[in-house]
Parts: sequence; C-alpha cells; structure tokens
Amino acid sequence: MSKEGKKSQKPDNTAFTQQRLPAWQPVLSAGIVIPLFFFIGLAFIAIGLGLYFSSESITEIELDYTGDNASFSCSNCYNKCSGINGSVDKNYSCCSCAVDFNVSSFIKGPIYMYYGLYGFYQNHQKYMASRDDKQLYGDSSSLLNPDTVCKPYHNVSNIPIAPCGSIANSLFNDSFQLFYLTNGSEVSLSTRGIAWWTDHNVKFKNPSTFNGTVNPPNWPKTAKDLDSDPTNTGFVNEAFIVWMRSAALPNFRKLYGRIDSGNFSNGLYAGRYRVNITYNFPVGSFQGRKLVIFSSVSWMGGKNLFLGIAYLAFGAVCFATAVFLCIIYIKYRTK
Repeated sequence: MSKEGKKSQKPDNTAFTQQRLPAWQPVLSAGIVIPLFFFIGLAFIAIGLGLYFSSESITEIELDYTGDNASFSCSNCYNKCSGINGSVDKNYSCCSCAVDFNVSSFIKGPIYMYYGLYGFYQNHQKYMASRDDKQLYGDSSSLLNPDTVCKPYHNVSNIPIAPCGSIANSLFNDSFQLFYLTNGSEVSLSTRGIAWWTDHNVKFKNPSTFNGTVNPPNWPKTAKDLDSDPTNTGFVNEAFIVWMRSAALPNFRKLYGRIDSGNFSNGLYAGRYRVNITYNFPVGSFQGRKLVIFSSVSWMGGKNLFLGIAYLAFGAVCFATAVFLCIIYIKYRTK
C-alpha cells in the first residue's frame, strides 16, 4: 500500500492536540510550600478551636428511657411493647411511663428536643430504597399503583398502601409531653418547622384524596389522620418527613420539637422536670435503645465535638509538616 493510502496516526495539527495551549505550571519551591503549610495549619487550628469551644458551650440533657432495666420506670412498657415475640400493640397508647430529670441552672434557649435511636440501621440499602418518591409527591397514579420496590409493604389484599415501603411502615411513633414540676405547668413543644424546607415544600405533597388506599401495617391510623392539625396531615406531616430522611449511621437522633414559646421561650429554668412518654416504638427485637434529648444550640448548630477535633487534627498535621519541611530545608539548602 502506498504512503498516501496508509492511514496516519498523527494527531491533528491543532493547539489542543499538539499541546500548545497556554498553561501555567507552579514552581513548588520551599519558599512557597512551607509558608502555605504554616498558613493552612494555623487557619484550621483557629477554626477548630472555635468549633470545639462553641460545641463545648452547648448544654445537653440525655435521658435513656429504653426500660430494659427492671428498676426503671419504663421497664413495664419495654416488656409490653418489645416486639420480641411479634406481638406488638399497634395503637398509639401501647404503654405510658414518665422520666424525671433535674436542671441545676438556667439553660438559655432556644431549646431543641430530639429523640434518639441506637442500633437502628436506617442506612441498610434495601430499607432505604423501600419508598416511592412519586407517591410521596402526591402523584395520583403512584398512590394507587405503588412502586414494586416497596414490597412487601406495597399493598394489602391488592389494596395499595399509602405511604408504601419499609421506612414509612417503621415510623417512630413515641410521643412526649414535658412538665415543669416546680409549678406544675406544661412546657409547650412546637412541632412545626422541624423538617427541611425543601422536603416540606417541594418533595412531599398530599394527593387530592387518599380514597382506595390503606395505611401501613404498623400504623393504627391512616396518613391523613397522623395529626389533628388540618395543615399538617398526610405526607406533609413534619414528624413523618423527618423520619423519612434516612440516617447515615445506626446511632442517630432526629428533631422532635422546639421549646420556643410561652414562659419557656428564653430557655429551661432550674428545677425538676418530667417527661411523660407514650411508649409505642419497639426496640427489644433488635436490642436497640431509645433516648430523649434536650439541647441548646450555638452559631454552629447542635453539639458536635467531632467537627472541631477533625479541624484541629488536620491543622496540627499541616503545621507539623511545615515544621518538618522547614528543618529539612535549613539542613540541606546548601546542598
């Protein structure tokens, strides 16, 4: 074959293929790298100290109300609602108990109330996938024809479940009331505004009707009856929305409400308090634990020591690297 007929492997004569485009390549000299490491290290250490001490200033009260200890007030509820033998009472008054705690000094508000679960794997792949986002968005066709990914919680006797899936079926349904025992007054808990704005206003919407559907097997009520407030029912119920945002780790907490109104809008006063608990959610079958948490907040949010420690650790490594490089440079620069 002639040279003219042979296919050439030579790239086109363009600035890109021939690598003639303008470029800038930094010269990483000691005079640039060492100060850069010093600056990054000091910056991260400063931010880490701010995050750490800000987190340390947050006051938290954690109350474990699992009830697996026979001497604890919720032990009867633990045994009754354990779910170990599959005989779980599915109404919203499985059992009631109370937990008392003391606040030694005033805790400045706003105060946020969380419930915590330990040993509950919401991050399991099949569990996380067991939901129909179109149905939760209020799509009528999906409401009556749930995605098969929701199996086995997609229908009951060929009647579609709304909302379908494992996440919805396992909805956390304990409820709480807080009382200030010093004067016997109830501390009001606001459950509005606890969900992400995008979830509440964009991702979750109610269908035109729930007719022709049934509630999940573990729900004693239908979705439209979750809350007595007509503006907070169905798929736009904020407690339900918070639960549907799956946690990344097996030990997690989710926001239950805020103390931001009434006599306690400024915070929790010193004294004795009682949490009345309607105990429904079973944890005995997976040896889990349940907590109720009261926490103040700072400019960085809730208590999180890990973030400050991570910044400090990275800043310390950068600073140590800068010192090491500086020693090497001084020792060998003449060579």
